[in-house]
Amino acid sequence: QVQLVESGGGLVQAGGSLRLFCAASGRAFSGYIMGWVRQAPGEGREFGAAISGGNPRYVDSVKGRFTISRDNAKNTVDLQMNSLKPEDTAVYYCAARRASTTSYNYWRSYNYWGQGTQVTVSS
Repeated sequence: QVQLVESGGGLVQAGGSLRLFCAASGRAFSGYIMGWVRQAPGEGREFGAAISGGNPRYVDSVKGRFTISRDNAKNTVDLQMNSLKPEDTAVYYCAARRASTTSYNYWRSYNYWGQGTQVTVSS
C-alpha cells in the first residue's frame, strides 16, 4: 500500500515554470513505477510522465519541457515543468504502480493516486 500527497501547484504565466512534489509513504517505494497523470478541464485523464529505475517516459506534448525525477531515499518524486503553456492547465495527479508488462503510459494501470494539485497557466 502506498499513500501519495502532491504539492507545488499554482498559477503561472505562459512560459513560466513550476515544480510539483509528491511524497510517498508506505513500504518498498523503490519498487514502484511513479507517474504524473493530468486531467484538463472537461477532459479525461492523460499520462504525463513516469519513472522507474531506467529512463523516464513522457507524453510527446511535454517532452523537452518537463523533467521527472525521484529520490528513493526520501520517497519523493518531482516534476519540473518549464516553458509552460495554457494547454498544460490541469489537475496533476501523482500515481504509483508495480512493474508489469503494461506500458508506463497507460494511466489506468496505476493503482495508487494522490489527491491532485491544480496547475493553471495563463496566456
